[in-house]
Amino acid sequence: MAEDDDAYWDPTDPDPGPTSALDFFDRDRHLCYSQMMLELLPSAYQGQEINRLTLAYFAISGLDILGGLDRVDKAGVINWVLSLQAHPRNEAELENGQFYGFHGSRSSQFESSDNEGPIPNGSHLASTYCALAILKTVGYDLSFVDSASILKSMRSLQQPDGSFMPIHIGAETDLRFVYCAAAICSMLENWNGMDREKAKEYILNCQSYDGGFGLTPGSESHGGATYCAIASLRLMGLIEDDLFSKTGTSCCINVPLLLDWTLQRQGADGGFQGRLNKPSDTCYAFWVGGVLKILGANKLIDKKGLHDFLYTCQSQYGGFGKVPGALPDLYHSYYGFCAFSLLEEPGLASICIELGITDSAVCGF
Repeated sequence: MAEDDDAYWDPTDPDPGPTSALDFFDRDRHLCYSQMMLELLPSAYQGQEINRLTLAYFAISGLDILGGLDRVDKAGVINWVLSLQAHPRNEAELENGQFYGFHGSRSSQFESSDNEGPIPNGSHLASTYCALAILKTVGYDLSFVDSASILKSMRSLQQPDGSFMPIHIGAETDLRFVYCAAAICSMLENWNGMDREKAKEYILNCQSYDGGFGLTPGSESHGGATYCAIASLRLMGLIEDDLFSKTGTSCCINVPLLLDWTLQRQGADGGFQGRLNKPSDTCYAFWVGGVLKILGANKLIDKKGLHDFLYTCQSQYGGFGKVPGALPDLYHSYYGFCAFSLLEEPGLASICIELGITDSAVCGF
């Protein structure tokens, strides 16, 4: 997720392309860009084939924010997403330690060429989060999803320290996957998929001396990790809404130190950086700005400065690039749309910060 944002941008591109000189949000071009990316991905995305479900999430949810969900073949999307869920053949298989969530693409469902049977189940927590987010966005009733298999097998991914692996074997553990687990439970309205107390302890152990959160305990504070921590705690009901205005309220995290760290991430150019001494980047307008929104401190953002920075990342082709002058990509375009929604851009749908989808998708209308 946030740590891997460079996977959606080619910093070696010799022609980063011009940015739009427009000083307004170019909604019509963004709609065309998002629809084009949903229908036909450029060849540069071939290396991301395994993440096809995630790319679809960026395009479909982006269209929803822009008010263009009518451009999506909802029935086709629903059938495709549902076809990517891994299902146990019987109850005994559900106990084998594998995760029965959603595959990132069709390729991880292929049978091996040596006739030894299917490859090990490769369903992934992040893909499962994206699958459920897409289904909610297009209006599918999640009560029809095989949630029992998802939740029961997801518990086996939680480690003794409270963290989560994204797949059943051989993977890293960090806050990104704690967030995915929390978001999955929240969307399915069932918390049997995780031990919330253990997850809480892991999250608290990731808060650094400077107030931000690292992806793992003891690691450097990071904007994406901080979002995952705060959004997870909020989804789990462990922190109150609008903590900034409730100065007398006790909290499990160090709120003043966190506020200090997040506010320092807005640079002189108006954009947000993900870490100390890093350049501003479109996506952190959501990752860090979203944290401030959850805490109720978004009124402290220099909104004009942030607008001005984001305009320099807006492409004349539609979409947003990572930094000023970069070509647009799906990842940064989506979080650019989210950032403008946070800034209450007219004509954009409001978003549920904690789940990363529109409020209307959460409510089902």
